Amino acid sequence: MRALFVHGMGRTPISAWPLLWKLKRGGLSPESFAYFTPVESFASIERRLISRITALAAQGDYVVIGHSLGGVLLRSALKSLPSGLRRPRHIFLLASPIYPSRLAQRLSSNILYKAITGDCGQFLASGSRMEEIGSASDPITAIVGVRGFSLKCAPFHGEPNDGVVAVSEVSAEWLRDQERIDEMHTLIPASRRVGEIILRKLFQHAP
Repeated sequence: MRALFVHGMGRTPISAWPLLWKLKRGGLSPESFAYFTPVESFASIERRLISRITALAAQGDYVVIGHSLGGVLLRSALKSLPSGLRRPRHIFLLASPIYPSRLAQRLSSNILYKAITGDCGQFLASGSRMEEIGSASDPITAIVGVRGFSLKCAPFHGEPNDGVVAVSEVSAEWLRDQERIDEMHTLIPASRRVGEIILRKLFQHAP
């Protein structure tokens, strides 16, 4: 079974090499999808991702793993897959916002932020654009970090967080399977616990 990893904003597939190695040792065939936010719009990245998933689905069973913006891209791309195409066996969202990111909203008008994150940074800050993606009907697990700021200051106000997103930003009523780990946002894809959780979820019911 193949596993497609989509990295977070400002990161590269290298950010998850420990995870991908663990998945390979666990019996999966991992691969990754890359993008570059300063020069690509959300829509253009999504179109490439749809093509990648379409090709992946033609080869057999697969799972998808998205860190932060990568999870947002995956949810949006999966919603737009051609009818009748093989769906993923499981979706894993690693610290991926379901609602607009408070941090992105605070930084949305910052010149440096806009230059680095482009249209994707504005997407994360937009309530209407994030809401358009909607819920996911495929089996899905959210892996959430809680090693963030404990101070009661903006944008988290004391709420559990990973330093970039709060737990409430990555939670939803339709997302019923959530695993919390003691890790910071940027390090979640490299966490040994993430690989353990993914393999357990995929193979816990295997004979």
